[in-house]
Amino acid sequence: MAAALKKHDVILKAEIGGHTDSRGSKSANQKLSEGRAQAIVDYLVKDGIDLKRLVAKGYGESEPVNKCTDGVKCSEEEHLANRRVVLKVLEVKKRRKSEKRGN
Repeated sequence: MAAALKKHDVILKAEIGGHTDSRGSKSANQKLSEGRAQAIVDYLVKDGIDLKRLVAKGYGESEPVNKCTDGVKCSEEEHLANRRVVLKVLEVKKRRKSEKRGN
């Protein structure tokens, strides 16, 4: 993640989104996902990424990538897929006309 942000300095703002599986309470999962996202932001800042380019957001168990929601029986692998961190580009530097391809 840090290497990608360093390489692509046109990314002005990126969201680090933390996600959890549905096990545990919604409030505990929300706090866990917020902490997970913030830990990644802290790591990226220590690795040289400007904090102004980053925002941490916890999603808890609200955006599963599969059917594993409360009350649904799932394998450990299925639960694992929902425990993740996602980088979402929020803002990029606009190119000048002279920077566009073909000019």
